[in-house]
Amino acid sequence: MDGRTAGGLRIPAPFSYEKLLASPRFALHKKLLTQPGAQPQPYDEQIADIQALLNGSYVTQDGIEAHVVPGEGADLQLWILGSSAGISAQVAGAGGLRFAANYHVSPATVLEAAEAYRAAFVPSAELARPYVSVSADVVVAEDEATARELATGYGLWVHSIRSLAGAIRFPSPAEARTHAWTQDERDLVADRVETQFTGSPRQVADQLEVLRDATGADELVITTITHDHADRVRSYELLAEEWRRR
Repeated sequence: MDGRTAGGLRIPAPFSYEKLLASPRFALHKKLLTQPGAQPQPYDEQIADIQALLNGSYVTQDGIEAHVVPGEGADLQLWILGSSAGISAQVAGAGGLRFAANYHVSPATVLEAAEAYRAAFVPSAELARPYVSVSADVVVAEDEATARELATGYGLWVHSIRSLAGAIRFPSPAEARTHAWTQDERDLVADRVETQFTGSPRQVADQLEVLRDATGADELVITTITHDHADRVRSYELLAEEWRRR
């Protein structure tokens, strides 16, 4: 597999959306979700509008006020989610906001996203220094073999999303093993599958510490998905116990 490691963290080759963006299914999605002739508002303006609505200072150029109920004056933290060094990271940094870097969906670009955010950061009333959370997909069980068995359906589930077919019900290990993979299908999900943290509590916690240290994360956002809900709950319990022990 192509890619590299950074401080022991697996950074796969960047995923290319070129084929998906050229697919008839993507064209259909765009047609259904976009009004004819509609132009998106610049992202930094969207964030500024949200902030103004929350703090009660939204006024149009014509002097017309707008208020959100409920919401105005709410005591909440505004976070920006980003998968690259692009506009999300830059807006979050320039606005002195908290930033969530996306390792579990876009592992190839997590480092550049966090770096771009920190480079753009300007202290604000909200934050004196940059604050980053980083996401990870994990499956934890009593031993590595069991965890890998529980994660068997992950690639098939990711494929259903990335192919734009729509997320399927997460398959059981037995159901997932019946799928005859093509090389194109494997390529579509390779970066996600190889960066999922799967194993015993100790193994996964070790990997999460590597992720934390490589990205300089202030906190981690953990996602676990399995076929059976009880296995998912147990995964969180085992990881929490190990993390607390450390």
